[in-house]
Amino acid sequence: MAVVKVIEILAESEKSWEDATKVAVAEAVRTVRNIKTVYIENFQAIVENDEVVRYRVDAKISFLVGK
Repeated sequence: MAVVKVIEILAESEKSWEDATKVAVAEAVRTVRNIKTVYIENFQAIVENDEVVRYRVDAKISFLVGK
């Protein structure tokens, strides 16, 4: 029986929400192995001077533990 753990990472990018997701995964792989999925729960954009300047995601990252 597999056991899956979920961590939450908040990540940011100046390019896009997709890039912010990649930033979240890149940070997670520094200390976590066996990552299987990424679920984006929330999106947020930071606006300055009437333009979007940063993209943020709330990423739920799941990975297998044990075995």
